This record gives sequence, structure tokens and C-alpha cells, in this order.
Amino acid sequence: MNKGFRLLFSINPLSITIYLTFLIALVFLTSPLFLEIVELKTLDLRFKSRGTMKGSDAIVLAVIDEKSLDKEGGWPWPRSKIARLIDYLSDDGAKVIGFDIGFLEPDENTNLKLIDQFEQKIESLGLRYGRIEEFIKNSKLTADNDLILANAIRRSSAKIVLGHFFHMSQAELKYQIEQDQIQRLLDRISNSRYSLISYAQQNLDIDPFLRAYAPEPNLEMLSQAADSSGYFNVVADQDGVVRWLPLIIQCGQEFFAPLSIQCVWHYLDQPQLMVKVADYGIEGIRMGERSIPTDENGRMLINYLGPQGTFPHYPISDILHQKLPKGTFRGKLVLVGATAIAIYDVRNTPFSALFPGLEVHATVIDNILKGNILNKPTWTYDVLAILILGLLTGLVVRRLGALKGIFFSSVLFVLYIWISRWLFIRWGIWVNIVYPLLVLVIIYTCLTAYRYLTEERERKKIKGAFTYYVSPSVVNEMLKHPEKLQLGGERKELSVLFSDIRGFTTIAEGLAPEDLVHLLNEYHTLMTDVVFKYRGTLDKYMGDAIMAIYGAPLDLPDHPIKACQSALEMIQELRRLNQKWLGEGKQPMDIGIGINTGSMMVGNMGSKDRFAFTVMGDSVNLGSRLEGANKNYRTNIIIGEDTFERVKNEFVCMELDSVRVKGKTQPVKIYGLVGYKDLPENQKLISNQFTQAVNKYKKRKWDEAIHIFQDITIKDPNLYAAQVYIERCLDLKKNPPPTDWDGVYEMTTK
Repeated sequence: MNKGFRLLFSINPLSITIYLTFLIALVFLTSPLFLEIVELKTLDLRFKSRGTMKGSDAIVLAVIDEKSLDKEGGWPWPRSKIARLIDYLSDDGAKVIGFDIGFLEPDENTNLKLIDQFEQKIESLGLRYGRIEEFIKNSKLTADNDLILANAIRRSSAKIVLGHFFHMSQAELKYQIEQDQIQRLLDRISNSRYSLISYAQQNLDIDPFLRAYAPEPNLEMLSQAADSSGYFNVVADQDGVVRWLPLIIQCGQEFFAPLSIQCVWHYLDQPQLMVKVADYGIEGIRMGERSIPTDENGRMLINYLGPQGTFPHYPISDILHQKLPKGTFRGKLVLVGATAIAIYDVRNTPFSALFPGLEVHATVIDNILKGNILNKPTWTYDVLAILILGLLTGLVVRRLGALKGIFFSSVLFVLYIWISRWLFIRWGIWVNIVYPLLVLVIIYTCLTAYRYLTEERERKKIKGAFTYYVSPSVVNEMLKHPEKLQLGGERKELSVLFSDIRGFTTIAEGLAPEDLVHLLNEYHTLMTDVVFKYRGTLDKYMGDAIMAIYGAPLDLPDHPIKACQSALEMIQELRRLNQKWLGEGKQPMDIGIGINTGSMMVGNMGSKDRFAFTVMGDSVNLGSRLEGANKNYRTNIIIGEDTFERVKNEFVCMELDSVRVKGKTQPVKIYGLVGYKDLPENQKLISNQFTQAVNKYKKRKWDEAIHIFQDITIKDPNLYAAQVYIERCLDLKKNPPPTDWDGVYEMTTK
């Protein structure tokens, strides 16, 4: 439990992931305007990537287009033309005619005023004759275009749905209307009311309905003649794009339906129409067996089918002049409105910034008839997506390297977009894209920054720790590939090098402490540079002794070769250093070097607070023994058997002996490292002879061995190991070993 609290209340990848995920979820719930607009733009892109869809065959548009204006004259037309349009569409079999046009004021294109003036003049002159009055009466009937339109509506076999609109606020209207006047206007659109509102429970403590200030209805005679009416208000989002249509607006105490709902309702033969209100807000509209989902404020998300012209357009001039085949409108739901650029209401939609409002209503009707309605899940689904994507990104990325992390994040980024698009196209589901992707990007960026900062701290720590042990080039390589550096113990095959100054105690006794320190510093600097040159790691200084590791902390496949190269160059550098010291009147030095290869534990060894990078194991101990064995043979470099097997093709080596070191029961072969393969032939010959002589020695052929060793001594008087074997052979001749003698020399000292 304490560990869990420490993780949560400290800066680490897990806490960063959790805090950022919940922060983005909180930002989502507050809905900043900028991010909401970005999400709306992603919805528009989903529409465009889906492409155009075919509209319902039941819907056609009778349009006031440029052609109609050229033929019939400028708008507004006399309403007698609209009456003729209704007569034709009705006679052709149209089932519903909906008007995205308001007949809000009396028709100005009429002779009725002139007839009224004529009637008043006749009355003032006292010329009241029956035939004149009958003429005036008949003239009024043919001159009143509004009455002509009302009569056409009444006799139409098609259901007529007129359009009106609401002033949503007094500020929009710019003047105040008395309440009784508002009620009279509402009575005029009473045929557009919802008759049934179904609440999930009584006394809901919410008010989800969009409210309007006052209606702007059609003329009373037209409203009374029509089967119903509906508002054609649309509501744009913050960026000015129309993506929703309110399916219910409250004005006063009553609730009203839009033009699209009324048209569909009549087209479906007036099934039960009901608004369903849940405890969170408006659930949707129920029309018979059809459910029309909305958001909590009663707005329907419009599933646009494509750009302008998705539905069939028929110019009204062609209809009036009967240029269309008979039966074109049979059984159709006909929407009448304007598409001429000069007069139509322009709407900005996902497909186009110049989209007729008429086609917005046609699209809504299509969505309802085909059941092809978009659905936006409640906010809980989007929050769940944020949590899943955020936590998944944090849990996976923190375990991956830089390249794998960016690859995983990129794949997850693209995959989520693809899934969101697939849900939209296949199922009509709009899931939020911006916030889940935002949490993915932010968590990836923060974890990458955290990793960079912590790795930079580790780089400094590593550089500071290992600068004293390895060469700068090795440190830089470790910093490039820190994953190769495993702190703590691990078992690896390595090579270890030990070196020691011969007779150092005697040398130290003859020098002042300051001179001794200076001498050792000069010696150690030179030898350490050689170790670093061959990518070795300085383990430690032990007085005059040096211990180095090859193959750790970074892998070094040819570590036995690098160790042998270091040993040979250390001898060469010491010779040059001795010449310098002799010139300065100082005593020269001689060193012994032991190299062994094998499996050993490597890493930071020690306590929690105090530790050192080092190696441990039998192979390490043997390397130390080999360095000490140089005293017995007066050699400079002895390597173990495992090292020899790895370097025998690169260097000239001679088998020195088979020994059993102190504390071990198993014998090991040891070899003297003579030099590189390009040695002079006489030195190679001496090395081969020495190996032959050792084999004779092991086979108890003392005389043959003595003969070869003596020949070697003549050729190379400095090869003291040959003299050691001569003495051994002479001793064994006098005192023959037991029959089970294996030729192994027992080392009694370390």
C-alpha cells in the first residue's frame, strides 16, 4: 500500500499517465470552445471521407431556381402561381407538399386594393346598382391572391404543410410583443404542436427545451386552410456550420414541431407522435414505430448525404408549364423552396459553405424516412475512450524504447482514427476523436520528455561514474546504448587482466613518499591509457597492481584479443618508460601480467549506499594467480587456457605448464604470451621448441626434454623458464615421481 501511494504521489511514468488521463477527461467535461470546434471539423472530414450517399426516392424538390425566375419574373411571385403549383402537384398525385417558404404578409402582387378603392368611390357617389355590386364581388374573388392560394390549399388532395419560423429572443426581434398578441400568433400555428409529451418521471428538475420568444406565422386564412405547419428554424454550431436541427421548440407553454417532422408525419399517414423526455433531457421523438434520437436539448444530428443537388430538383417554371412527364410527383413528398442564389437561404454545411436551406430539411426528412440517423453516444462513452487510450498509451510506451514507442503511438493514433471513421460510416456513430487523440499525444510527449530528462540525469551519472574506469569513447558508446549497461550483478563471459610491479617493496623503500607517488602516477597513467585504448574497463588500483576488465560494461566480442593486445603494449610502453627513468637516474621496473577468460559475475557490487563496478568468480581468481605465476617462470605475460583457445590464431603463445593453483583441485594449462604472429622466425621456433620440450617433460622423457631446454637456453638466455624446467627434470631423474604423476605442477603460493 505504501509503495502504491509513493508511486501515485511522486513523478514517475505511472503517475504521469494517470494524472494526465484524468486531466484530459476533466477538460473534456468542461468543453473548451476551441477543442469543440476542432472536433466538429473532424466530423466534417468524416462526412467528406465517406462520400456522397443516395437520397430517398420519396423526396423531390420543386425549386425556385434561376430558370424559373427568368420565365416567371422576379420574386416574390403572385400567390396565384403558388396556387397553380399546388393544383398541378396535387393532380399529379403528390402525397405531401411542404413549403420552405413563409406566406407571412398579404400578397402585394394583387389588384384587390384598386377594387377596394373603386368600391369606396362608387359608394361615395351613391351609385349602388346590383350588377355593379356583383361585378365588384366577383372581381374581388379573382383578384385576392391570398384567397386563391387558400382555396388551392383546401381543395388539394395532397397534404399541405406550411413553413413558419420563430424569433428566438426579443433581442433578435428588437421590439416587444404583448403576451396576448403572442398567444394569438401561437394559436395560428396550433396545427404544428406536439400533442403528447412523455416524461420518464414526474417533476423532473431539468428544463431541456429550446425556447423561442414569439412565432412568425403565415396569414391566418392560409394557416386555417393548411393541414399543418412547421418551423424552418435551423441552429448553427459555434463555427457557423449547420449540423443539427432542433426537433422541438417551446414557445409559451406549448411545444412545436419543425417542417420536416410535420412532412414525414403526414407522409406516414399521421402515426402517433410523441416527445420522450428522460431524466437527463430529451431522449428523442417517437413517430409510430420510428424512434428519432436527439441530444438532450432535442436536436437531431443531420446525416448529410452530399453536396447541393443530392435530391432531384424540378424547376417550378417547368412544372407550371407542364413540361414534366405525367406522374413525376405521384406518391412523392414534395418540398417547395428557393435555390436561386439571389433569394435562397444559404447554409454552411460539412459538404459546402453554399448549401440551400431547402435541402437541409430534405436531408432531415430522408434521415427519418430511411432510419439513417446519426447517433452521438452520451459523454460517458467518450470519457471511457479517453481513459482507455490514455492508460494504454502510458502503460505500453513507458516499457518501449524511443523508436518502438513512437511506432506504437503512431499505430494507435491511426488505428483510433480508422475505428472512429468506420463506426461513423458503418453504424452512423459519432465518437469523439480530438480528446482521445489529445490524451495519446500528450501522454506520449510527456513520457518522452520524462524519459529524456531521467536518461539525461542517468547519462550524467553514468558518465561521472565510468569516466574513471573506461575510455571516453566507451563512455560515449554507453551513453548511446544505455540498455547495454545492466547495473547489478549478471553472469557474463569476460576477460580479466592483472598486472603487478616486480620487487615493488624494494623500490618503494628507496624512494621518498612524494617521489613514490609521482612514480606510481606516471606508471599508472601510462598503463591505464593502454587499457582504455583497447576498450578495457579499469576495475581498480591495488597499490602498484592494476586490475582491468574486457567485455563489460559494454559487450566486446573479441575481449580476449583486446586483453592480450593491452598486455603486449603495456610491456612495450614500460620499456620506453624504463629508458626514460634510466635517463633520469631512476630505477627501472619489471611487471608481470596475468590474463584469464571465463564466466564471471559483473556489475555494481557492494552495499546499497557504497558499491563499485567489478567482477567476481573463480575465473577472476585464476587471473590473479596467473599474474603471480610469472614469478616462478620469470615471464611477463601468462594467459589461461580459455584465453589461449580464443587468441591462438592471432598471437604466438607457448605452453608454459600445467598447474594446480592453490585452493583448486583441477589442473589448468597456462601459456606464455610471446607476441603477434609477425614475430621473427627464430622467436617462433623457440616458442615451438619450448612447447615440444614441455610435452617431453610430461611424458617423463627427462633427457630429451633437458636437451631441448638447453638448446633454447643457448638461443635465448633470457628465457628463464627453460632453466626452471632443466632443474625440474634433473630433480625428477634423481627422485622419480609416482606412477600416477600427471605432470601437473602444484602452486603453493598465490
